[in-house]
Amino acid sequence: MEGLSLANEDKTMSANLKYLSLGILVFQTTSLVLTMRYSRTLKEEGPRYLSSTAVVVAELLKIMACILLVYKDSKCSLRTLNRILHDEIVNKPMETLKLAIPSGIYTLQNNLLYVALSNLDAATYQVTYQLKILTTALFSVSMLGKKLGVYQWLSLIILMTGVAFVQWPSDSQELDSKELSAGSQFVGLMAVLTACFSSGFAGVYFEKILKETKQSVWIRNIQLGFFGSIFGLMGVYIYDGELVSKNGFFQGYNRLTWIVVILQALGGLVIAAVIKYADNILKGFATSLSIILSTLISYFWLQDFVPTSVFFLGAILVITATFLYGYDPKPTGNPTKA
Repeated sequence: MEGLSLANEDKTMSANLKYLSLGILVFQTTSLVLTMRYSRTLKEEGPRYLSSTAVVVAELLKIMACILLVYKDSKCSLRTLNRILHDEIVNKPMETLKLAIPSGIYTLQNNLLYVALSNLDAATYQVTYQLKILTTALFSVSMLGKKLGVYQWLSLIILMTGVAFVQWPSDSQELDSKELSAGSQFVGLMAVLTACFSSGFAGVYFEKILKETKQSVWIRNIQLGFFGSIFGLMGVYIYDGELVSKNGFFQGYNRLTWIVVILQALGGLVIAAVIKYADNILKGFATSLSIILSTLISYFWLQDFVPTSVFFLGAILVITATFLYGYDPKPTGNPTKA
């Protein structure tokens, strides 16, 4: 009886950690979107901060935070920390190199999203980019052998419909989109579709690595951040090298910029926790909920959005899909597998 009680406690603790990590992810994503939007539209004297440098700084902060977490796990011993970093990273070069793949894909994905946002209006981008939830589900089934039940497949369809309704463009957005050329719209669409597939593949690949090895999630994030910093610096050199040489790496940085950078660094750690305690599909649902929250807060705080009946219908569908995905009926047959 005592063993059964402990097992139930562990199961409850695991479920609590799963939903806590998802809740923190919703908060982090919503805060990041709002502060980043505000920081990029705020009119100030002098040059604006470069997003490419902010990405690099966020990766470096993530590495520092992970080293501190490993230090805490090693009972605050510098000697133990040094031994762990040497044994797990330096002495395992092939294991470390595995993280170069998702890291490189994430860098490609970020560049593609800049291309997408340069060629598509925000509503079209938001709706189309949510296809990453579907691609993540498909990659989870094919790469991890994950089985999705009928209710989960149905919830994915409902989610996509709901997000589409929430992000349905208004008349003014439709007029703005008509001003874009067909060529630029095609480029933007191809960029965001490629980003959806790269996001799904990289996320599931990282999840596969985490669940196949006994290495700490923080060690994995140090490795991921290392390659992310290298790829990020390459991006700074290629895209903003001239501006950096002219005005410096930290040009335009202020208090708000550092808040954005810290939130971005925190996001990597929160996502790692979500992958550890939940999975990538639930992470996608949390992101979708954060889009709705961002839109609501934009209405009440930034006052640049007026919700419509279509928005409320979409919000209800997304929330329904979220609960439906977590619904666990009594098994009456074998779950479907794609």
